[in-house]
Amino acid sequence: PLVIDAGADHRLTSSTEWDAFYGGAFHEPWTYGVPELVVGGGKQREALRGATRIAAPGCNASTVSLSLAPGVAAGVIDPGDIVSVLAVGPSGAGKSLKTNLLASEILGSANPYAVGGTHRHIPEIRQALAAARPSTGSGPSTGSGPSTGSGTQDIRISFTPVLVPMSRGILATSTAPIVDGVRDAEIRQAWESAYGDETFVQLLPEGSFPRTADVLGANTALLGLAIDRAANRVTVVTAVDNLVKGTAGAAVQSMNIALGLPETRALSVNGVAP
Repeated sequence: PLVIDAGADHRLTSSTEWDAFYGGAFHEPWTYGVPELVVGGGKQREALRGATRIAAPGCNASTVSLSLAPGVAAGVIDPGDIVSVLAVGPSGAGKSLKTNLLASEILGSANPYAVGGTHRHIPEIRQALAAARPSTGSGPSTGSGPSTGSGTQDIRISFTPVLVPMSRGILATSTAPIVDGVRDAEIRQAWESAYGDETFVQLLPEGSFPRTADVLGANTALLGLAIDRAANRVTVVTAVDNLVKGTAGAAVQSMNIALGLPETRALSVNGVAP
């Protein structure tokens, strides 16, 4: 039977990273449920075909990973100095009944949380970006057992989520240095090649950037890309609905692939939620 876990227990391949960010018993990694993720020169989709154990992603983690994996895979950005700041609706911070998550506390305010490298999605992002490298043979695609985090040591990310007064949605702004000698056309081509034939991950035209309102209720990630030569960095702005593409929609999409069903079944491309 097919089992999909929407929790974190089976996402990480590294027991060391698990101990550092979660603690408790380490569990066998399952096939990672982000079909469009670039993995070792291919796509995670191939590993999902026929899978019986799937780990749905963390919403922040999959958003940042999809934002930057094409640039890492193509060798046009340096993953040693990534900065990601995310505007997140409170539903992205969990369902626990906490005072700081109440609408009365959030309305009219922006509130950072898990600041300073403490957010549990950081190792998941580093794992995905390490797997994006063409020479990487392990990572999100496999459930072959724990590792010690090899391949992620030179991937460094400053990750700061900020709760904002919207019930759902993530707007992630991620930047990374441009590798010396890379031309502007090569940078944009990396993302166009990765996502040009994808239904649910779409690169917007040059100069256009997404809003969270554009993806509410949809299993779609919209990306806008800018090249900042003054700072010598690439900036990628990505919008997703954390309640759909963030985890649950990714789980349904992965289920469709695993069972040999049409990948888009029961999933919306256009944001239509109120």
